[in-house]
Amino acid sequence: MDSVIKFAVDLLSKASILIGIVAMIGLIAQGKPFGAIVAGTVKTILGFLILGAGAGVVVSAIVPLGGLTELGFGLQGALPVNEVFVAIAQEKLGSVIGYVFAISFFLSVLLARFTPLKYIFLSGHHILFMSVLTVGILGISVITDPTTLVIVASIITGISFLTSAWVSDPYMKAVTGGDDIVMGHFGCGSYVLGGYLGLLFGDKKKSTEEVNVPEWLGFMKEPLVAMAVVMWLFFLLASFAAVMVGGTTRVGEIYANNQSWVLNSLMSALTFAAGIGVILLGVRMILADIVPAFRGFAEKIVPGAKAALDCPVVFPYAPNAVLIGYLTSIVGGVLVMFLQIAMNGAIGAVIIPSMIIHFFLGATSAVFGNATGGMKGAVLGGFFNGVVFTLLAGTAYVGLGQLGFSNSTFGDTGFGMMGSALSFVAALFTP
Repeated sequence: MDSVIKFAVDLLSKASILIGIVAMIGLIAQGKPFGAIVAGTVKTILGFLILGAGAGVVVSAIVPLGGLTELGFGLQGALPVNEVFVAIAQEKLGSVIGYVFAISFFLSVLLARFTPLKYIFLSGHHILFMSVLTVGILGISVITDPTTLVIVASIITGISFLTSAWVSDPYMKAVTGGDDIVMGHFGCGSYVLGGYLGLLFGDKKKSTEEVNVPEWLGFMKEPLVAMAVVMWLFFLLASFAAVMVGGTTRVGEIYANNQSWVLNSLMSALTFAAGIGVILLGVRMILADIVPAFRGFAEKIVPGAKAALDCPVVFPYAPNAVLIGYLTSIVGGVLVMFLQIAMNGAIGAVIIPSMIIHFFLGATSAVFGNATGGMKGAVLGGFFNGVVFTLLAGTAYVGLGQLGFSNSTFGDTGFGMMGSALSFVAALFTP
């Protein structure tokens, strides 16, 4: 039985395969010919693999930036990394996590079938992360019986998939101009906040994609070029500061090579922009195939259902907002970090800026803010994502530490909210 569960978990944790299965079911339900089913399924899987490859390129390019800023500017504190908590929790409660992963997904599909929340959450890595979070916290101090733990954690996790997608729905319509997909990512708290702030304070007619720039800066109208230039300046500043503090040898270790830090800065920035280009290609492939295929799935399995997809799916709708959100999110996160230092633990642990989370969540928050409030909405969305997720990561870090998960915290807003809430509950049962 355990081997079957493991196979199911391994299969469903591959987001590309999960999406491909849904696309295949949808195409079969529509009575498509065999050739069309194979083509549609494979193209959908390839689109997600391309998106994932692009995200990997972006992450690899950003990683040195965290070490450079930590060294150059003397930052000290906790770095929110989802995978650290996952590794710790799986070591302690691996088999239970496997059951919760599989059951929570199928429970969410069942709930989508019989409730008004018609969403199918298809981001496999976030299904895993939320399963780990609920099992890890509840299983350490609240629920000792494995069967009870599986049932309770599966219910909490399964419902979280649907509620997360549900809150994004109205704002996702503003982003895409359609009603086919929603957000399947646990940064939705930030995204909805960005959209709401845009409604309150912005003007969607003044879009980030229509910014007027001087003629000599005309190259900045190209989103990928603009990203490369801005990121190069960012890398240069961080690298220079790190060289002044630690020397070129230490900076070379951060970049994992012995090349000039100026060249490393340039190549990291260009690699970052190239990764974004790959992500955009993957998203275009996904939207071309998954939406038509999903209609068949929705009609036959969960009538009226919408696919809840990973956050980069919105990047093509406002590429300029992606860069704006990333930079303003960092500003918000750094300001909160200094506040955490000044408060000396009163508002949670000190959280070092995670460039990866600032990019993906900040960028998406700005896209949502731009859809409802233009440039001002994008700036506010990115900035307050940095503020909120840094605060939540700090409180979650303290709560998880009290439960024995030292040096570990989640970064994404939804995980921070769930982690802080469950940690508070668990602390009531911890001697």
